[in-house]
Amino acid sequence: MTPHIDRRHALAGITAMFGSALFAPIARAAGAVEQARGTIPVISDGPPSVAVFTPVQRATMTALADRVIPTTDTPGAIAAGVPAFIEKMLADWSLPADRVPIIAGLNAIEARSQSVNKVPAAKASPAQQDTLLTEAMEGVLPEGRAFFEPFRQLVITGYYTSEIGITQEREYLPVPGEYDGAYPYSKVNKVYSA
Repeated sequence: MTPHIDRRHALAGITAMFGSALFAPIARAAGAVEQARGTIPVISDGPPSVAVFTPVQRATMTALADRVIPTTDTPGAIAAGVPAFIEKMLADWSLPADRVPIIAGLNAIEARSQSVNKVPAAKASPAQQDTLLTEAMEGVLPEGRAFFEPFRQLVITGYYTSEIGITQEREYLPVPGEYDGAYPYSKVNKVYSA
């Protein structure tokens, strides 16, 4: 029998990865889960309470989320519903100020793509999108650094708390096997959570 794991419990476990630099809306949602001990609704239930993105921003955000966690031998960010998760987190768990770096970063990336690639960021090639993300990460784009880390955290959290992330990328073991300090790292193929 496989134990049931939902997004609430996965969220509480994954937030430790980011430490004190955790993006405020994720911290807020995780804190609410912790305080309520699972009695609040699953954070991703229902549509966002407000539309956070314009259609162009939503398309850019979706394309970039897919570059952060692309489809490989397992489904990527889009299949895992990460874009909807990001909009839900920003609509329902953020303060207006929390949205500013995400919106400004998406706008800067879109402007850069239009200027350099002559196409919308969502229509740019994967290599061009990777370059845009790298430029954001390295602070080449205005607003880039303020955008990149919160966006990366939203994508990773959305993915690894989704059903796909929980069931296909992470392997749930209520009690992981015994400790083996000499276990070869090359044989590790999944992230374990308990």
